[in-house]
Amino acid sequence: MLLADRLGADIMSGVYKPGSTLPTEMVSSSSLAISRSAYRETIRTLAAKGLVQSRTKRGTCVNDPSKWNVLDPDVLRWMFDRDPNPQFTRDLFELRLITEPAAAEFAALRASAAEIADMKRALDVMKDKTLMTEEGRAADLEFHRILLAAARNTALASLSSSIGAAISWSTSYKARHNALDRDSMPDHERIYDAIAARNPSEARWAMESLIRLAQGDLQRIDSKTVAT
Repeated sequence: MLLADRLGADIMSGVYKPGSTLPTEMVSSSSLAISRSAYRETIRTLAAKGLVQSRTKRGTCVNDPSKWNVLDPDVLRWMFDRDPNPQFTRDLFELRLITEPAAAEFAALRASAAEIADMKRALDVMKDKTLMTEEGRAADLEFHRILLAAARNTALASLSSSIGAAISWSTSYKARHNALDRDSMPDHERIYDAIAARNPSEARWAMESLIRLAQGDLQRIDSKTVAT
């Protein structure tokens, strides 16, 4: 694992709490057998994502979460590398509920015939390969990517990589915890059917339903984790 991945996941999981100081360049270089230049590059990467800042005479400190770029795909990956903070996953799903149902509604009005056909092909791969496989999960991401593009909204499209990362890592996290027993294909098919039928209100409802069900899956994992 790269040092940035290790430290990023440690910060996300609370090993290093906001306000705490990371190990110094000298200590890390010695204990982790990495060059000091590699350590400095790692700190620059984390700082660019808002996770840390270097302070004179204090070293490198972990920032308050309000400064983290939580929609950065790497930050999302680090969050789901461990057991994510339930508050964070709630916030993430609230963001999805704000954006994706509206995108589905717009896609029902604006998607091209080619985009609708591409969504169908992605669904077919998902059904054939299932979300337990990398191919199936890649098709799921493609389905959502096409939908966001079909909304024809530049601001929504700018969130595509972040939303895609959120879907990818939350799905992988559920797979790690054997929590993909609920078949989400009917939920995706309802979204597709509504968009293909040019029914914006049904598309919005179907997307909101899918997101709330996915959120429930993660909440069940959180409940089991607390119980054990």
